[in-house]
Amino acid sequence: MGTGERDQEAHVSEGTTGAGGTGEAGGTTGAADAGSRGTPTSSPRTLAEALRSRPDASLAALLRARPDLLTPVPNDLTQLATRAGTRASVVRALERLDRFALQTAQALAVAPDPAPYPVLLALVAGDEGDTAVESALPGALAGLREQALVWGSDERLRLVRTARELLAPSPTHPSPTGLGPTVAEATAGMSPGRVQEILQAAGLPATHDPVSAVAALTSLFTDRGRMSELLDTAPPEALAVLDRLVWGPPYGEVSADPAPPVRWLRDHGLLLPTSARTVVLPREVALHLRAGRAHRAPEPVAPAVAPAKEYRPQVVDSAAAGQALTALTMVEDLLAEWNEGGPAVLRAGGLSVRDLKRTAAALDTTEQAAAFWLELAYVAGLLASDGEADERYAPTPAYDGWLDLPPAERWSRLAAAWLTATRTPGLVGGQDARARTLAALGPDLDRSPAPEVRHRVLTLLARLPEGTAPDPETLLARLRWEHPTRTGPEDLRPRLAQWTLTEAELLGVTGRGALAAHGRALLATGSVAPSRTDAAPLLGLGAAAALAPHLPEPVDHVLLQADLTAVAPGPLRRPLAATLNVLADIESKGGATVYRFTPASVRRALDAGQAASDLHAFLAAHSTTPVPQPLSYLIDDVARRHGHLRVGAASAYVRCDDDALLDEIVADKRSAGLRLRRLAPTVLAAQADPAALLEGLRAMGYAPAAESAEGDVVITRADTRRTPPRTAPAPVPEGPPLPDETLLGAAVRAIRAGDEAATVVRKEQPHAAPAEPGGLPRTTAAETLATVQAAVMTGSALWIGYVNADGAASQRVIAPVRVEGGFVTAYDHTADEVRTYPLHRITGVAELADDPA
Repeated sequence: MGTGERDQEAHVSEGTTGAGGTGEAGGTTGAADAGSRGTPTSSPRTLAEALRSRPDASLAALLRARPDLLTPVPNDLTQLATRAGTRASVVRALERLDRFALQTAQALAVAPDPAPYPVLLALVAGDEGDTAVESALPGALAGLREQALVWGSDERLRLVRTARELLAPSPTHPSPTGLGPTVAEATAGMSPGRVQEILQAAGLPATHDPVSAVAALTSLFTDRGRMSELLDTAPPEALAVLDRLVWGPPYGEVSADPAPPVRWLRDHGLLLPTSARTVVLPREVALHLRAGRAHRAPEPVAPAVAPAKEYRPQVVDSAAAGQALTALTMVEDLLAEWNEGGPAVLRAGGLSVRDLKRTAAALDTTEQAAAFWLELAYVAGLLASDGEADERYAPTPAYDGWLDLPPAERWSRLAAAWLTATRTPGLVGGQDARARTLAALGPDLDRSPAPEVRHRVLTLLARLPEGTAPDPETLLARLRWEHPTRTGPEDLRPRLAQWTLTEAELLGVTGRGALAAHGRALLATGSVAPSRTDAAPLLGLGAAAALAPHLPEPVDHVLLQADLTAVAPGPLRRPLAATLNVLADIESKGGATVYRFTPASVRRALDAGQAASDLHAFLAAHSTTPVPQPLSYLIDDVARRHGHLRVGAASAYVRCDDDALLDEIVADKRSAGLRLRRLAPTVLAAQADPAALLEGLRAMGYAPAAESAEGDVVITRADTRRTPPRTAPAPVPEGPPLPDETLLGAAVRAIRAGDEAATVVRKEQPHAAPAEPGGLPRTTAAETLATVQAAVMTGSALWIGYVNADGAASQRVIAPVRVEGGFVTAYDHTADEVRTYPLHRITGVAELADDPA
């Protein structure tokens, strides 16, 4: 039976109610929806009537579940119903259903339209029944009703027409149920004589028309007793053929001369031809063979996330806190590496593969992990491009403020930015639809579902007992149950979930796979939508306080050793760490950080403006052990030679008071590339630029200092390169943003008022032009003015048509208060406020039969 035939059948079966005659969105008369099963109430004739009978809280729930219906706010409930039935909106709503709700909708799509609740229950639970299905089905049906995918009372359940078209089986769009067409649909193009032959083979009396013949055959296939008797006469090989088709796909190919079992099935109508070489198993036959079930395995209960390992909560929190410190160190090391300007930005945006490899080597990590740290710094607003002609990456000014925060608060900023970001570092190195490699920090890494998946994964982890790490496979199975329509090879959600587990461990949100206490604090806000662009600060509340007790207190001392190393027994205080990072090179990290002093590192400190005496005092003040002699000698030796040579801009020059030292440089073969030439006993000129000259002399073992045009030593600092002020990239939400309660309340009031204006009973105006259905009232300017003035005197309400300055037309119910200067001031029932309207923009007026309360 085709779609048109189903509509016709629905219309005939409803008699005078006309449910099939009006559209889903049509209708202007109210009808109460069934509040609960068993309550004898009249069924709404249209989806608009079903929405009209809902309370405001239910309408708000619909708009919350399907925010695309709010863009823009519908004028009335008929428009809301129309929009709720559009293909794009229905597809988006179906994608948000869990597996059992989707199975319920699929069962309704293969059920008669409309379908009583017992018929739906039989399709989902089967003839033998299922207690789990019986318990879960009312909730699934209520969810479908709330999202306006199903409407009508339990005696007349209707699936929205667009959803039925999407979910019902067809030759080009198989149903997940595996069912085929009904007998009526499969025999639509069959000759009447062939239908009568099938009736005769099935032992049914002949009829006078094809409609009654199809009805008789359908009655046979839906009668469990008679069908069992018919199948008892079937050859065993024929039953084996049915077994191969019963759970789908229902179509099979046959030869021009089919085998006897197939011929027997075809002659008795158990297989119906759809073409010369194809047959199909009718839906009624398949349901009999399945014992009435539309699905092989209904899944009314979400699969549980199974625990993999259990740890003491203190162990998990300590492990996560240690990794949180490592995360802070990785971000700081990354941005310190780019303090003087990072790599260039690719023309298409992002970081080159070579620069990503260099960054990974500098951080001593994998390229995938390096991409994660880069993206994390980017979404936190700590890293950006400088926007110059030679565009490069560099830390932002916000990075300096971030460094001044306590460690726990610094971590919470990173974690909250990660949780709400749509950037997906796991995609780095992959390819887009055009086979182009996706680059770190590139423009094509935003994936809208990422925040929702991260939030959902952490929520599932939070439901486990404290200290429990989940089995990843059961976690993925749960997510697949919650979003079944997106399951497939191209589905990103399973990969997003796996990346979330990995990134949460790297960031320190989890420890040993279990959610830590500060990870739970990220979810403490609960109602904060993960797609909101302002959610990151809110999600960080409490996370820093939960993490702080598990972090070691920063220390203000190091242990100097005779081998020119210093050991930091814990995280250092910020000023000490900043100075020590300039004075020494980090040799190894871990529970204790080892720094090594070298001539280059000491020269770096001297270049930054420190004197030898300053370095001696610094080490003596922050070392719990005496300063070793080798370290003192190293500082004094480098300081003695530092600045003895001066390099300035000519192209470049070298000057030194010791002409013997200049003779040594000129005689050195390694200086040939600098092309030095003596200008005076104490001055050498070079054709290299000052920076290259400085690097060349330092490579030869000297300690030159750059000087300014005034002859002063140029002090170089590592933190001078910053981008202009930059804001963190905003998440790219999936679809319209979730509305807040204020917007929902205002939208519901506007829709109710607009619906009242559209459905209010109006008096006939003797001189007014008749308004078209749904159109605006039309009266002359004089009639409009006279009617409005009369309404001011009587205090009555009017129905008006209004066109605003943008040309948008609407209809409103107003109670005029004052008319003067070509304007009418009135209480607008539609907007629920007092407004002033220009009279020339009112298309017409009509009195109401009964004023609104």
